[in-house]
Amino acid sequence: MTQSKMWVGAAAVGAAATAALAGLYGDTPDARHAWSVHDMNRPRPPVIQAMPNRPPSDAVVLFDGSSLDAWVSGKDEPCKWKIVEGGAMEVVPKTGEIRTKESFGDCQLHIEFATPAKVEGSSQGRGNSGVFLMGMHEVQVLDCFENDTYPDGQCASVYGENPPLVNACRRPGEWQTYDIIFHQPLWEGETLKRPGSVTVLHNGVLVQDHWEFEGLSTHCQRRPLKPYANKLPLRLQDHGNPMRFRNIWIREIPSRYANTTHGGPAANEADVTALRQKTAARLFESANPGDANKVAALHRLLEVIAYDKADTYLKPTVEVAEAYLKELGGLDAQKLQDRKGDIIGLRNACNVLTRNKVVAEDFVLKAGLQRLINEHGLEKKR
Repeated sequence: MTQSKMWVGAAAVGAAATAALAGLYGDTPDARHAWSVHDMNRPRPPVIQAMPNRPPSDAVVLFDGSSLDAWVSGKDEPCKWKIVEGGAMEVVPKTGEIRTKESFGDCQLHIEFATPAKVEGSSQGRGNSGVFLMGMHEVQVLDCFENDTYPDGQCASVYGENPPLVNACRRPGEWQTYDIIFHQPLWEGETLKRPGSVTVLHNGVLVQDHWEFEGLSTHCQRRPLKPYANKLPLRLQDHGNPMRFRNIWIREIPSRYANTTHGGPAANEADVTALRQKTAARLFESANPGDANKVAALHRLLEVIAYDKADTYLKPTVEVAEAYLKELGGLDAQKLQDRKGDIIGLRNACNVLTRNKVVAEDFVLKAGLQRLINEHGLEKKR
C-alpha cells in the first residue's frame, strides 16, 4: 500500500470514529459539567507548535542568548548583567537584581542555570540566586552539589517554606533546568480565597508538588500573604555570585479557578447552567424538527434536551417522536427489521438520557421503541 493510500485510509477511519462519537454517547451534562463525557460540541484547545529543544510557539521568549532587551535592573535602569560566550546571561555581582519589562501572572516558566564551575564559599554563599515569581515567591537557586545548607533554603526549595522532595543538583558548572508551574493567590478584597501554588521540576525531576504558598518570600521570618497586582514582573536575584542563565521562556496560563463551567475546584452551577442553555439554543437552531429524515432529526433533538430540557425543546422532540412512532406503526415486520439499526440506535440514545435522569424511563420515544423491539425481536440474534 502506498503512503498516500495509507493516509487516506487513516483519515477515513478517523472521520468514521469522529462521526460515531457525535450526538449522545457519554454521560450527559449535569450541575457541575456543562459538557457530556466525550462531547464533540466541546471547544477544541488551541493548536500550538511544540518542537524539541525550542520554546512552544505561544511562549514569550525572555532570553535566547541574543540580547537583554526583555530585562531591566531592579531600579528600572538598563540591565547590567552581561551576555557571555555560549549565549548565556551572567550575573555581574553587586549590580543588583533584574526583572522582566513585561508583567506576568499564572504561568509556565522554563529557565536553565549553571552555578560557577569554580567552587567558592559554602552553604548560602555558594552559587546563590533565586527565581522570584511575580517578584513575590522565590524558588531558590543554589549550588547544593555536596554543599549542605538549611533545607528550606537549598536549591529548588520554596525559599523559607518548603524543601524540595529530593536534591537533584548537578555538579558545579553543569547546566540545569527548572520547569515551573505557578498559580498566584486569589483574593476577594482583603480576604484570601486561594493561597496559590507552585510545582517545580528540577532537571526533569518533580521537587515541588503543587505546594500551596504560606506567605511571601523573605529571609528569617514568616511574611504573610497579602494582595498584590494580577500581573507583575519576573525577578532574578543577584546574590553576589556569577551565576549564568539561558533559554528562558514563559507561557501565561489560566488560573486553576478560571474554569467555572466544567468540573474542577471552581465549578459554579449558575455558570454551568448558562453555558448548557447557550449550547442547547445553538444546537436547536440547526436541529430542524421538520426534517423528512425523522431519525436524524430525533438524534439532534435528543442531544439538545441533554443540555436543556426546557419545553421549548422538549415539546418539538415529543411531537417528532410521536410522528416517527406512528410511521413505524404502519410498517410490516420485514420493514421494521430493515430499520432495526435506526430503531435500536435511537433507543440507545434514549437510554443515555434515562441513565442520566434527563428523561424518565417511560419517555414516549424510549417506551415506544422498546415495545417495538420486544414485540418484533429486533435484538434477537438470527
